[in-house]
Amino acid sequence: MATQADTLSKSRSEYTVGWICALPKEQTAAMAMLDKKHLDLPQPSNDHNIYTLGSIGKHNIVIACLPKGRYGTNSAATVATQMVRTFPSIKIGLLVGIGGGIPPKVRLGDVVVSTPVGGFPGVVQWDISKTKDGNFERTGSLNNPPTSLLTALTELETEHDLNGTKIPEFLDELKLKWPRLAPRYLKCDSYEDPLHIHEFHHSQSRWKTILTLWEMILALVTYLFGWREFTPSQSRPEQVASNAMDTIGDGGQHKPRHVRVHYGLIASGNQVIKDAIFRDKLDREFGGHILCVEMEAAGLMNNFPCIVIRGICDYADSHKNKEWQEHAATVAAAFAKELLEYVQPPDVDEVNPDFRDSDGPTPLSFALLKGHESVVERLVATGKVDQDSKGSNEQTPLSLAAEHGHEAVVMVLLNECVDLESKDTLWAEAAIVGCTEWARGSGQASPRKGS
Repeated sequence: MATQADTLSKSRSEYTVGWICALPKEQTAAMAMLDKKHLDLPQPSNDHNIYTLGSIGKHNIVIACLPKGRYGTNSAATVATQMVRTFPSIKIGLLVGIGGGIPPKVRLGDVVVSTPVGGFPGVVQWDISKTKDGNFERTGSLNNPPTSLLTALTELETEHDLNGTKIPEFLDELKLKWPRLAPRYLKCDSYEDPLHIHEFHHSQSRWKTILTLWEMILALVTYLFGWREFTPSQSRPEQVASNAMDTIGDGGQHKPRHVRVHYGLIASGNQVIKDAIFRDKLDREFGGHILCVEMEAAGLMNNFPCIVIRGICDYADSHKNKEWQEHAATVAAAFAKELLEYVQPPDVDEVNPDFRDSDGPTPLSFALLKGHESVVERLVATGKVDQDSKGSNEQTPLSLAAEHGHEAVVMVLLNECVDLESKDTLWAEAAIVGCTEWARGSGQASPRKGS
């Protein structure tokens, strides 16, 4: 039987926030954070996503997950493209799930949020960089997160400083609302943090060394002063060591610790990183700013304006395992819910579809390069993109589409009053002329500009 929340039905145009997950467990955590769940809506036959519809506060949200067994930037881009085509009013996105942390900056169970730092956007794609003399050399750039989300993060960070995060509160609500999830999705005292175990053994070794030296000093003093009745064994160094270690840790067991939220750079690529040496080298190559590594974000940043939120489930090294994944997915989803409280609906409505970084493409240019006809149509339909603007390479959208042979996209632009006389470089102008003659000769388009 459907609950009252399940009987809510809205139109596609009422959904303004897209939430993308890579794993089923991430989608489970996302659904558990919804305030209300909505009825499903029919979708186009060419859209292979499966959506969960609902709301958090004043925001209507679309949740989609990558197909089972599909990972990486390309799969994420495909899901996002289909989502915005089916729900044309989506203005901002959230990519929420798990990631590998860079110790000791972050710990298991922490949350990392993508934000620009050190001249880098919130996300960098490390596996498209060239390798030169064993070092990474950037070959491209990604767009920054939307300003509306960055502004909300600023306010949220201030609130955390004053009153702390609401993540524990949302986890308590999950335990009451979804008790079946609690054993796996909420942190268990038996979880172990490999970083804590390493620190434990390192501290234990240091203490044993100190206590051995102390025992030798006592033995020497006893011998010199003739205190035969005093023996080193009376000092019971093992007991002292045990008592001392009680102040350090419980054998590597992860003691209760508040969730910490970190803001900074996320490295994205199509390969799983399980090598601490490679992980640390990657961090150094990006100025020591990387907090987290993952596999989907780089596929979204240029055509799906979003914030990336990752719960840390491992350290991207040989100790990588799945023990922390459900809990990490849950704290990430809880942070996403808290963030949406600070994103006002007017902010969502005012997101600029023509936003551009200083060295990055506009969404229109990126869609043109990929030949995404439906995305181009959607962007043009907003009336807020400049169809004749030149990119950083001084090419107009029309010449860019013509150069790459995207005939369907050229037709969209020709039917939308682009300026056929707009000049950029000589070779680009020649490409336009050739494509325009083809279009006019085929009778498929009748440009209206200047008619």
